Amino acid sequence: MREMAITQYEEGQRLDKFLLKYLNKCPKSLLYKFMRTNKIKYNGKKPKGNEILVKDDQIKLFLHDEQIVSLQEQKEIKESPIHFKTVYEDKNILIVDKPLGLLTQKDKKDGHSLAEEVIYHLTANGSYNVKMAKGFTPAPCNRLDRNTAGIVLVGKHLKATQEISQMLKTKQISKYYMSIVLGRITEPIVLKGYHYKEPGKNEVKIVDHYIEGAKPVETRILPLQTNGRYTLIEVQLVTGKTHQIRAHLSQIGHPIIGDPKYGDAIENEYFKNRYGLCYQVLCAYKIKFELCESLFEYMENRVFTVAAPKIYSEICLGEGLIGS
Repeated sequence: MREMAITQYEEGQRLDKFLLKYLNKCPKSLLYKFMRTNKIKYNGKKPKGNEILVKDDQIKLFLHDEQIVSLQEQKEIKESPIHFKTVYEDKNILIVDKPLGLLTQKDKKDGHSLAEEVIYHLTANGSYNVKMAKGFTPAPCNRLDRNTAGIVLVGKHLKATQEISQMLKTKQISKYYMSIVLGRITEPIVLKGYHYKEPGKNEVKIVDHYIEGAKPVETRILPLQTNGRYTLIEVQLVTGKTHQIRAHLSQIGHPIIGDPKYGDAIENEYFKNRYGLCYQVLCAYKIKFELCESLFEYMENRVFTVAAPKIYSEICLGEGLIGS
């Protein structure tokens, strides 16, 4: 028999989802059989599985230790090179600066990504113990494309992860990007439209009118400096859909320089030849915690920024978008 007490870090999730993470090799049908046959007790009673866990709840597994072990796949935390920079870290959150070229989440089983680096970092500094985590695995709460550098947020326990994800969803955390686009922009722009993902393609379209399957999006543009041909801009991502910024800017005739998917081929060739640029100039350089409740009250109104990759400065200097 094994007994567990729910802490503040596990509360807020359904009992069945918690147990399926804890017994991560257990089929869902078998888990429900355990509950029906009193092999699992929740606060001394037969559970249904849809109960929402709260702190100090008691879960008892009336199973032999050998059976419990057979239903758990022990995760191996492999040593990993660390390519990201730590921007901020406390007991609840890790804020990192993801470099160019690194995936946020791996795209194949044996791949490498920021997620693996974060787990190793948190294991090494004692913030995460896979044997004590009761099924929880830290993971990035927001994603950036491989060649978009910048800020990624990581919850260090379940409750933190849930609150960060909710704050991102409800715009309580504002996200700002820096980019260089083709064309002259001199006034702030609020872009609204509908985001449509092409079936079977890793490509999206932004259209002005609703079409079936499309989602409303909003992107805000603030010009910082222009030389008449190119403009350095700050972008506030109000909604967060796949390739939203890249597609939205392309739709209004101001594609991001270097963007191989939505950009201008002739301009891209110029920047490739002069600066060796082979990807879009887009950096998630700033976040602001706007309205924070509960666990993250202490973060309200805090702003975190990171420096853009070096090549961005080289381009701005070379194209006269910043002074020497």
